[in-house]
Amino acid sequence: MSNNVTDKWGILYCPKGGLLSNPKRRWERIEAALHEQNIEFDKIQSESVGSVDRLITMMIANGYKTIVIVGGDSALNDAVNCIMQTDKATRESIVLGVIPNGMMNDFAHFWGFDEGEVEQNVAWLKARRVRKIDLGCIRYTNKKQEKCHRYFVNCINVGLIAAIMNLRRQTRHFFGSRTLSFLFSFILLIFQRMEYLMDISINSDRIRRKVMTVCIGSASGYGQTPNAVPYNGLLDVSVVYHPEMTQLFEGIYLFLKGKFLNHRSVHPFRTREIEFKEVEHAMVGVDGRLMSGAPVGPFKVTIEQEVINFLIPV
Repeated sequence: MSNNVTDKWGILYCPKGGLLSNPKRRWERIEAALHEQNIEFDKIQSESVGSVDRLITMMIANGYKTIVIVGGDSALNDAVNCIMQTDKATRESIVLGVIPNGMMNDFAHFWGFDEGEVEQNVAWLKARRVRKIDLGCIRYTNKKQEKCHRYFVNCINVGLIAAIMNLRRQTRHFFGSRTLSFLFSFILLIFQRMEYLMDISINSDRIRRKVMTVCIGSASGYGQTPNAVPYNGLLDVSVVYHPEMTQLFEGIYLFLKGKFLNHRSVHPFRTREIEFKEVEHAMVGVDGRLMSGAPVGPFKVTIEQEVINFLIPV
């Protein structure tokens, strides 16, 4: 293999926090798997959440054509947004891969990557099976009245689940378990206000009523859009009306069992575009992380088909 930087992998290592994690030991295992596969790479470690953008931009500027994120959905989100800022020729020349290592690794799990199977993950990436994937995109106006947009690989949440996902990111540091942290977050929020007045247009449907949560998924959406796939040019949407308290616990059970759409309060749609004409004080999460500059006024979510080269398992 050539020593040219274009033949090397650029690896961004995002250490996972929490009481049960050991970032040094985790990297040593990944590094050993890379050496075992005779992969040439340069590794950079992110110091903070905010550093991912800067480091990915630097990798792109330095000519790396294979960029591998050792991290979760949020780091992948930052990476695709950096790549989408480049011109089409540059974007077409870059291939993105992931070794799951974050608080939430839903997009990696969709393809079959698993945190515990480091050696298998590296072997799959080396096989270099590339698939073009879709990206969802939220277009909105921020508090400064600037027109903005943000891409996502997995989903956007509007309402209660965005708040739960935000807490879940924090509580996972203590519990080390996706299920426990979700349940704890749910219990914290269950007695809070759980409805938001929304005015939503989906295809020919207009929804004007109080809604508990909306998930717009290009992929599985943390179980809320289980039938979505990031390569059909469509978004799956789950709109959840306010259930009775007994139905609420049934909904959580079905969510954890992967049967979310079976709940009577869940209304599924499939579309290329969804427009929020009004959202009453609801949080908005993108790939499991709250938006820093939340939308002010109406916003729209669309899909862009086959725009990122992504390494998938063989």
